[in-house]
Amino acid sequence: MSAEPRPSPPSPSARAPLSACVIAYNEADRIGDCLASLAFCDEIVVVDSGSTDGTREVAQRAGARVLVRPFDGFRSQKQFAVAQCAHDWVLSLDADERVDARLRAAIEAERDAGFGRAAGYRFARMSEYYGRFLRHGTAYPDRVLRLFDRRRGGWRGDREIHEAVSVDGQVAPLPGDLLHHPYRSFIQLLDKKQRYARMMAEHDHARGKRATLAKLVLAPAWRFFRGFVLKAGFLDGWPGLIESFVSANYVRQKTIMLWLLQNGQPLVDPPRPRKDDGPAAG
Repeated sequence: MSAEPRPSPPSPSARAPLSACVIAYNEADRIGDCLASLAFCDEIVVVDSGSTDGTREVAQRAGARVLVRPFDGFRSQKQFAVAQCAHDWVLSLDADERVDARLRAAIEAERDAGFGRAAGYRFARMSEYYGRFLRHGTAYPDRVLRLFDRRRGGWRGDREIHEAVSVDGQVAPLPGDLLHHPYRSFIQLLDKKQRYARMMAEHDHARGKRATLAKLVLAPAWRFFRGFVLKAGFLDGWPGLIESFVSANYVRQKTIMLWLLQNGQPLVDPPRPRKDDGPAAG
């Protein structure tokens, strides 16, 4: 009995239309630069999670089509944004990311050729930490798949944190960088890392993973050694050293939180009764 024929990928045509989509929450100070870097796209869709700082107004003034949807996870929100696009080829960004000139030129060249080389395209993401863009360690090149044919891929799976795009078909590299500005202050960065550590611990706990003493001791040490020594994070100087420590601390926090969950310990303060919530009268 012969196998079912696989559907063939869509044939390339000249200058395929391209949608860009961005998810946002209280990003009024950063989303303008993001959307400006996407001006070459045929449309821009912004999915806002209920911002209170004027994010929607900034996006609308930039020409984006703005939708509001309650946040229920990074992956779910991004896949919703992809589904709202008018075109099948989609470039998916966060509000703290920008397409640099070299990457824009590469994307436009692929679009002019009908995106005929692949089902998706991967490129480097370069992040600014502690006053400079890091070019070594685990921070770079941090290759991400963000340009893809939604008929053959998208934000799949059930993991809502450290989410990633996957496609059915070939993935091709593109030159240039996606510039990433991941935080506004050091304290905000630490809070963000802690929130992500909690989300990953909850994800791992729900899937039966276990924290061990070996993981608690060795995993953070390995993360630091891999980033600072093996991947030459030391070439970024003080910023590279700090990022290696912060990254190792993230692994440590995630492992501690997983251990707490598997032992029935709370990660956040339990709800407390208000002072006026006294016992009901008899």
